[in-house]
Amino acid sequence: MIMKVPYNYLPMQFENYESIFSQWRELIGTAEFTLGPYVEKFEREFAEFIGCKHVIGTNNGTDALILALKACGVGPGDEVISVPTTFYASIGAIVAVGAKPVFVDIDNRFQMDIGQIESAITPKTKALLPVHWGGASPRMPELIEIAAKYNLSVIEDACMAPGGRVQDKHAGTHGNVSAWSMHPLKPLNVMGDGGMVSTDDDELASWMRIYRNHGMVDRDHNRIWGVNMRLQPLQAIVASNVLKTVSDSVSKRHKISSIYDDGLNALPDFVYVPKRLKDYRETFSLYMIKCESRDELLKNLVSNGIDAKVHYPVPLHLQAAAKPLGYKRGDFQVAEDYAKKIITLPAHQYLESDQVHYVLDKIKAFYLN
Repeated sequence: MIMKVPYNYLPMQFENYESIFSQWRELIGTAEFTLGPYVEKFEREFAEFIGCKHVIGTNNGTDALILALKACGVGPGDEVISVPTTFYASIGAIVAVGAKPVFVDIDNRFQMDIGQIESAITPKTKALLPVHWGGASPRMPELIEIAAKYNLSVIEDACMAPGGRVQDKHAGTHGNVSAWSMHPLKPLNVMGDGGMVSTDDDELASWMRIYRNHGMVDRDHNRIWGVNMRLQPLQAIVASNVLKTVSDSVSKRHKISSIYDDGLNALPDFVYVPKRLKDYRETFSLYMIKCESRDELLKNLVSNGIDAKVHYPVPLHLQAAAKPLGYKRGDFQVAEDYAKKIITLPAHQYLESDQVHYVLDKIKAFYLN
């Protein structure tokens, strides 16, 4: 019998929405529709959650990346080092501020290969943009050391990192500025789009608060030319509610992922499970493995009711948009191998144990029968 194992958990997460609706009614009564106390409340709550001085809400994660890059002075003529294995926004934001993306390959944990960074640095390099891909984290302490050695800014794409840790600090609190997303399928999500930036730098925080609100310091005075990147109060209310559940959700994802890891590590000839670092806490925003005969396995899983995905089948250096950068097939072999073999399994906090074991049984049957 086919068992449904959904990837999308949002109907379950927002099944009991009356508390949020009640707070929305309160907001409507105040008419605080532009920034205001609800946004400020969430910013304080998230700053406390990650252990950071400043959080500035934005309209989405892409705006957060652009705002962070601009705050660090990245612009035309600059180069920013990142990875070809990420969502388009990480690199699109670099291009949006007029800078040039420079790629390095990934390691066997699907994260930025720290050992390749120094050889990619040129006199034009302005910043490093590591991605906490899938909710795992690059080796941030080593990356920060390299950045300090070459006087580079570090802008973290922490969009999948809420609830994660790197040693004794929350993931996304090592660099100069971090960008976060609250897209519906992120660990901290809202009913639509939302994002924020975080920093411990008072000067950068002050500039970002002003820039994301048209450059205004108050209703009648404009200090700089900015744009509208504001987080909407309606979404800030959702974010404050969901933030209360993040730690518990990540813990549940860990239990599910541990079951997957144990079962899949028994198939070393067919499945590669990335190493889990004991002093790092992943959020498992994406539970990703590399699989032999990936496309055939994917079809098999989907036909058996398992909503598996591929994130993503074409690395960014081989996308049409990247053609002007001059990269070619073979330049980043680990990332290219990843793209051919990667599968993302459902691993959200609403899965039951029998669903997880059903997925494992189908994978084992595909390879062993």
